Amino acid sequence: QVQLVESGGGLVQAGVSLRLSCVASGRTFSSHVMGWFRQAPGKEREFVAAINRGGSGTYYADSVKGRFTISRDNAKNTVYLQMNSLKPEDTAIYYCAADEDRIVPAITERPYDYWGQGTPVTVSS
Repeated sequence: QVQLVESGGGLVQAGVSLRLSCVASGRTFSSHVMGWFRQAPGKEREFVAAINRGGSGTYYADSVKGRFTISRDNAKNTVYLQMNSLKPEDTAIYYCAADEDRIVPAITERPYDYWGQGTPVTVSS
């Protein structure tokens, strides 16, 4: 069992940066693929970014490519999402997720086994 706790969300103006963190419980963090998803008001939850177990492989949604960076620190059981040049359309609740089975990260929700409660990000124009 893995428990995930996100932090770092907030209300910011367009153009600034935020860094989200997700801390995982347990001693098996390094064996999990990690992902970030988001859900905007009135919309389905969507993929944002994912990272493989060792951190050498990263994947991004087209809408955030070049602005967001996912990284992980296995010694700290933490995955990060650095968000730069934020736009109003980035407003959403951001969730981190852990997948204990796959080697190559998935960009859909279904393979992920564990989810955090989410942290809200609001970007004003």
